[in-house]
Amino acid sequence: MDDPQQVSQETRKQDERRLFIFLIVFLFPMLAVAIVGGYGFAVWMLQSFVSGAPAPPGQ
Repeated sequence: MDDPQQVSQETRKQDERRLFIFLIVFLFPMLAVAIVGGYGFAVWMLQSFVSGAPAPPGQ
């Protein structure tokens, strides 16, 4: 690996910019979809097998 002191400032900026773009454009949206989808799936399975669909009181 390169010695951190020998890596130019411009190379570090480019690497940080690429990492930032990757995080903002790809990773965070995929994590958001996975978390919301996982929660929705868990609620769906809970309602399917444990508690039943929600209904008004008295029914």
